[in-house]
Amino acid sequence: MKKLSISMVLLGAVFVSAQEKEKETQIEDVVIVGNRNAKRTKIETPVPVDVISIEKIQKSSPQTTVQDLLNYLIPSFNSVKQTASDGTEHIDPVSLRGMGPDQVLVLVNGKRRHTTSLVNYQNTVGNGSVGTDLGTIPVIAIDRIEVLRDGAAAQYGSDAIAGVINIILKKNMGGSASLNYGITGRNDGETYQAGANYGASLGKKDGYINLSLQLNHKGKTTRTQNHNLDIFGDNFAYDFADNPAAARASDDAIIKERGLTRDDFNFQIGDAQIRQAQLFFNSEYPFNDRFKLYSFGGFSIKEGEGFGFRRLPSETSNNVKSIYPNGFQPVLGSKIYDISYAVGAKYNVNDWFFDLSNTFGSNTFIYDVSNTVNASLGSKSPTNFKAGSHSFLQNTINLDVSKNINNFNIAFGGEFRFEQYDIKAGEEASYSRYDINGNIAVPGSPVPVEGAGGSQSFIGFSPNNALRKSRNSTAIYADVSYDLDKKLNIDLAGRFENYSDFGSTLNGKLAVRYEFVKNYAIRAAVGTGFRAPSLQQQYFNNSYADISTTGNSIVTKGIFNNDSEAAKVLGFDKLKQETSVNGSVGFTLKPANRLFITLDGYLIKVKDRIVITSNITDPRLVDYGVESGRFFANAIDTETKGVDLVVSYDWKLAGGNLNINLAGNYTETKITDFHFPANLQTPQNEFFGPDQINIIETLSPKTKATLGLNYGIGKFNFLVRNTYFGKVIRDGYPFGGVQEFAPKVVTDVSVGYNFTKNINLTIGANNVFDVFPDLQIYENSYYGVFKYAPVQMGTLGNYFFGRLNFTF
Repeated sequence: MKKLSISMVLLGAVFVSAQEKEKETQIEDVVIVGNRNAKRTKIETPVPVDVISIEKIQKSSPQTTVQDLLNYLIPSFNSVKQTASDGTEHIDPVSLRGMGPDQVLVLVNGKRRHTTSLVNYQNTVGNGSVGTDLGTIPVIAIDRIEVLRDGAAAQYGSDAIAGVINIILKKNMGGSASLNYGITGRNDGETYQAGANYGASLGKKDGYINLSLQLNHKGKTTRTQNHNLDIFGDNFAYDFADNPAAARASDDAIIKERGLTRDDFNFQIGDAQIRQAQLFFNSEYPFNDRFKLYSFGGFSIKEGEGFGFRRLPSETSNNVKSIYPNGFQPVLGSKIYDISYAVGAKYNVNDWFFDLSNTFGSNTFIYDVSNTVNASLGSKSPTNFKAGSHSFLQNTINLDVSKNINNFNIAFGGEFRFEQYDIKAGEEASYSRYDINGNIAVPGSPVPVEGAGGSQSFIGFSPNNALRKSRNSTAIYADVSYDLDKKLNIDLAGRFENYSDFGSTLNGKLAVRYEFVKNYAIRAAVGTGFRAPSLQQQYFNNSYADISTTGNSIVTKGIFNNDSEAAKVLGFDKLKQETSVNGSVGFTLKPANRLFITLDGYLIKVKDRIVITSNITDPRLVDYGVESGRFFANAIDTETKGVDLVVSYDWKLAGGNLNINLAGNYTETKITDFHFPANLQTPQNEFFGPDQINIIETLSPKTKATLGLNYGIGKFNFLVRNTYFGKVIRDGYPFGGVQEFAPKVVTDVSVGYNFTKNINLTIGANNVFDVFPDLQIYENSYYGVFKYAPVQMGTLGNYFFGRLNFTF
């Protein structure tokens, strides 16, 4: 393995900012992401690229998934686990530089990775967007992660507005294994993880095959208020609201009289339970010095178990007392199958490099709802339902051609991508409403209907929701780069892309780096970008249970796609692409030996950004069986500006090495314009209300910073890291209030010991001082149930772990 001369150790990882390596002893490690120059090294990229080595992360980090690791390594990266949010609590939404999950492109070995089939629509971060599930890739399979913190749509196409995350799989020989156990300070959220990696040579020269297997189990957590709900009353509210102690005493007396316990009425609010198995491979076979075949990919199966809002005994329209006399809390189960496979060939003739590949990926999300009822069936209702599924498939054929001529590198290529999106209906009882005779209710029929239809908490997909849609896109692109004695670097890129469903787009980018004095350089970039509306955004539609606009009951609401009759009646336009302009300027400095500083500012303007609207209560929607409806629309323009700072210093201290890292980010996003459908008869607060504006502008921390101290001496390694999460604001509109959550600091610690060169034990804690976001104000807490909002560091609290690492 090549030795890096200066490392920026953050959380025990090697965190390398692209221009910050000590030039005198720099080994020529090529950065794959951000350019197609086969000889461009880390110190020469004119845009910020962070390179994170995974080996030491695996030893010392409390975090066990890719998205959690990046959340504590890259300050401009954010990922928070959600709760009681349907599928979103099973796949964590992630963001970079304050943009949406669908504005970050993910690559594996430099090839585009597919997104999930899930649309986030439960008013979480990334509402209305579709991201990539980083958790499907096992940490033990990863050699390093490259994070390009700059727009790159002109190079890679749609989704690269905020930046690119490129995950490089291992190709080393030999084996390694890891055993991890963790638990929170509240004795829940138990985590078990076991992983193994093994690599062997393949063929006579430089060939390899590398296999990884990882098994994970993460237990559920409970983070609720004490429950003083009027569990047997007629109202969904606190009994004796002004005297909670009296309310609790009253409820306890009733519970005891009926021979029950308070646990029979508890809400399960916290992180979902997740079980997962992952198998990945990476291989290359050289036939000779000119021709190689390669292949990589993997399979992941994830089973989740989350919880919906509790239905109380008094809610006669949502509960069947003969089945659940004390009410019930539905359980939403998921099975998520993720498959990826790439195969390609590399050929070199007269220093012309050809790379032809086919990359396939699919994600299928299956819903099961248990401990619930279809209230319209009364006592005949089942309590378990198959609620349907959705899936997304992507296949990309790609050709890259490049040649280095003196100081110039010329690259060009083409790409053809096919995408398909499916929604499959669940069983009939999961979505239907029945009359008192057990027949499907017919609008206008005189036969009475009692109770809400469909499976409570998650209404199944109906045949009216089911669909299969596809599209394709064709692109051609070219990159030209110029390097002069490692002093001046210039990149120019252009890309033309045509989509079968909305037309063509042409984008370009110019990036420059100039070292004006030894160890002092300036870099800048400007480019245009685009993001095509995903098939999921164009066609996802369903009915779902949610809190009513008045806030005192649970009702059925709907999401309608832009091809629907409802969208046409209300005057919604067809979705079109988002367009963007990115600009950045930065400095890289080495003012002293072993001290490295980078400072980068950026501006991102997005026009016609695709979002999901607020709940629109237009009376015309009553005909579609919902209280209100939501629609995807190019509803807003946004402007994002910010700055990234990274400082690293290595210090020889008392016979060991102390690495000090300070990394910080400030990001601010503002909505600069709204686009209302011309015929829509609704006020702005219903089209895109304060709650949706809040998600875009202030629900994620504007400021985030990390100070890491990593000290290695002899067989020991010590880590102390503080992460600062800036303030956030949460707007509970339409039935809650505006609350500001104060900044918080989370402290991680770990101690590692090498018993031998092959065996390491690390113990430590994430959030050792048990820091939580501020308690929610009552108006936003769903009658006191949601004690904490899933913002900033989330609601896990302190978490303690031990990990054994082996190499062989």
